[in-house]
Amino acid sequence: MSLVPAVLLSMLLAAQAPAPQLTLPEILDRVAEEAEVLEQNAPKALTQETLEQRALVPPSRFQPRVGQAATVAPKPRLVVREIVSEYSVGTLKESDSRDLLEFRQVVSVDGRKVQSAEHARHALSLGIQSPDDRVRKRMLEDFAKHGLVDVATDYGLILLAFTKRGLANMQLKLAGEARVGAENALVLSWRQTSAAGGELEFFGNQAVRRPLQGTLYVRKSDGLPLRVQAWAEHPDTNRMIRDEAAVDYALSTHGFLMPASVVHRHLVDGRLRIENLYRYEPFKLFSTDAEIKFSEVPDTPPPPPEPPKK
Repeated sequence: MSLVPAVLLSMLLAAQAPAPQLTLPEILDRVAEEAEVLEQNAPKALTQETLEQRALVPPSRFQPRVGQAATVAPKPRLVVREIVSEYSVGTLKESDSRDLLEFRQVVSVDGRKVQSAEHARHALSLGIQSPDDRVRKRMLEDFAKHGLVDVATDYGLILLAFTKRGLANMQLKLAGEARVGAENALVLSWRQTSAAGGELEFFGNQAVRRPLQGTLYVRKSDGLPLRVQAWAEHPDTNRMIRDEAAVDYALSTHGFLMPASVVHRHLVDGRLRIENLYRYEPFKLFSTDAEIKFSEVPDTPPPPPEPPKK
């Protein structure tokens, strides 16, 4: 065999040989890097979020029934709502923690306009910049008052649990391979070892953190995070409560990961009660996208100027 064909054959075999699989430390370094880039850039980003909620709610109290129907227990009703909001990320100014949290301003409810997108962005900017944490609490109250049964927030930022600081609070191991859309992915199982960075739940005036566990999907070729699944369970009186979420991430046009969708499910004794589906438009940066304006938006137009005196 001549030298040239032999060289070509070796090059062909090298091209067909599978790339060496990433080690767990290499994967975790890439995931932590992406989480920290998200932490730096998310507060500069804005998008529009659409929430579709499907919830089983108790039947209405007034149900006149006669005959055989009176002996049959009424079934829960399925209620579907759609909330469109302007969405961004910020911190609580009065908190010792610098954890990022989600901020929203509702634009429409079930197709009914609540305010213009420009007004929503303006209110959003005031809330993020305000030193008073009560502003964000009012945002949460306003978001919940539109007939939503349960509001699951901050799941879109779950990748931030995988910064170097967060990984120190986790146990992780490789758990196989899978497909995420068109991508080949490596699967990691993970579990938080303490509640420090876990799920935050509110019970009346008390807040409780619970450790999470789940699976992390990364692109097989380079370790880019593609999907995070998380869940937590706890007993509540005589019931078992489970909250689970799946968050898909995609690279923004600015080169960093942002959430593309979130599916959150609330189960009681293994039965699905509430499903929240969040979808996000492509994210824009305040500093580079000229169409984003946080200028003052007057509620009423200014009066016309007086005609010049003669």
